[in-house]
Amino acid sequence: MAYSIAAIDAVTNYEFADPELERKGWQESFIRGKIGAEESRIKGLTPEAFIEKMDRAGVEHCFLLAIKAGSALNTINRRVPYEKVAEMVRRYPTRFSALAGVDPTEGMRGLRELKYAVKELGFIGAHLYPHWFEMAPDHARYYPIYAKCCELGIPIQMQIGHCLRYSEERPLKSVGRPITLDTIACDFPELKLVGIHIGWPWTEEMIAVAYKHPNVYIGTDAYAPKHWDEKFVRYMNSFGQDKVIFGTDYPVIDLERARVEFEALGLREVAKRKVLRDNAIRLYGLKMPLSDE
Repeated sequence: MAYSIAAIDAVTNYEFADPELERKGWQESFIRGKIGAEESRIKGLTPEAFIEKMDRAGVEHCFLLAIKAGSALNTINRRVPYEKVAEMVRRYPTRFSALAGVDPTEGMRGLRELKYAVKELGFIGAHLYPHWFEMAPDHARYYPIYAKCCELGIPIQMQIGHCLRYSEERPLKSVGRPITLDTIACDFPELKLVGIHIGWPWTEEMIAVAYKHPNVYIGTDAYAPKHWDEKFVRYMNSFGQDKVIFGTDYPVIDLERARVEFEALGLREVAKRKVLRDNAIRLYGLKMPLSDE
């Protein structure tokens, strides 16, 4: 299917076929067991095959996550090295940008690594999974990270909402209530915050926080568009059209499925352009043309 708007996927896991990365737990307990994905999403695609998928979905550019999911000292953790994601961006600079995962338990070392990722590797933002650290987003241990993001002038996106059980060892606590971003936005009015995963099941609360604060945005990823709350769809299509950015959390939601179902929402053309592309360009300062240019 041909699409008139070249979309940007702001939340894409680094899920290429890569023997250097241990992915078995993620593959079996979540990608296969929880969401029932097809084999290609479980095993991972080559970069070339993934780019072909992007083209079929009308997705011009993806933000790849160099995630830090859980402390390195915790048995429940998953890491993708900054250098590995940076190399993929170097190979395909027009198709990928990189976001740096952050870990509040790393202290000054983590802050130095974040600065290195932005200043030396060209990363355009930070990414946080509060559930994996079982500390709510407004916990004091994150505040040095938020301050560093302000200093570097980069947005930080984080999983907001309910945490689905991931590990068979034990469930992770759902610490990401959207209202916690209210505190952060008050304390850091310069910080660009993106609450990804649409804040489900507290999506209306996520909308309220984004409506209040000019520096708070909502990411659409991790839930298929056909299941989005009607209030969220109306928000995107009206007074929230400047505050929402498109994402999939691939391989959780397949790019092609997400695009088909997004188009079926029937958004007004101006709202569709902003959500699919223009808001991400403006928020992350991308050197890419806006959809109406």
